[in-house]
Amino acid sequence: MDEISKETALVVFQDKRIKRQWHNDEWNYSVSDIIAILTDSTDELAYWRKLKQREPQLVTICHGLKLSAKDGRLRYTDCVNTKNAFRLIQSIPSKKAEPFKQWLAQLAQERIEEIENPELAQNRVKEYYKLKGYPKEWINKRLRGIAIRQELTDEWKNRGITQEIDFAILTNEITNATFGMTVPEYKKFKGLKKKNQNLRDHMGDWELIFNMLGEKATTDITRTRDAKGFDKNKQAARRGGQIAFNARKELEEETGESVVSKDNFLGILEKKKLEIKKNK
Repeated sequence: MDEISKETALVVFQDKRIKRQWHNDEWNYSVSDIIAILTDSTDELAYWRKLKQREPQLVTICHGLKLSAKDGRLRYTDCVNTKNAFRLIQSIPSKKAEPFKQWLAQLAQERIEEIENPELAQNRVKEYYKLKGYPKEWINKRLRGIAIRQELTDEWKNRGITQEIDFAILTNEITNATFGMTVPEYKKFKGLKKKNQNLRDHMGDWELIFNMLGEKATTDITRTRDAKGFDKNKQAARRGGQIAFNARKELEEETGESVVSKDNFLGILEKKKLEIKKNK
């Protein structure tokens, strides 16, 4: 799943959130979230169990995907793609069924538009960060970082990297070489406790810049070396991170300040609300 997809992994229908995951080149939506919206049930999982007993064929239209649960942990959740979401809705008597169908169709149309014009996807992500309260200058850097990351992951895919765990290992090679910490270690350093929190969303300007440098350097080195297979790509990733590390240390020696920071963007909306109250 690309970063743009990760940043839009929650959608809202009538002020209620629906978790989704990019799988098999399409969005898959949480069945329990759909049921909760259509039925206003206090126990959507129990409703789903009874529905499956009544219509066992519904099980065949689902994928078990890991989504963030109420406790913040990733748990396997029954999900359906857009086509099968319409099938699921048919089995749930609800006054909200028709407006939900229209909303779902609009989401599908937006995705088609994004495929035809990728700039639309970036504009929607920009709006997502804006609504969360991130500064404009930071958003521009973040979007550039997403583009560089996508270029790198596409290069890895073209060179035989297909497993999610391998993407994570290669990313850790770059991050560890650049900042002296793996992604999990860096998240812990910044006080990020939830697994679904994106480290890049909590990086400052210079952290984002050197992260981009490490990934862009890795992409170019991978191409220059014509790296193929996991081991060769791992070497290229480590070298890309080393280049970013050298640049980071040179800047830190010149300014006397560390680029690596415990600062994060937790509670950014709350801070923004407080600033607005102070200015009134």
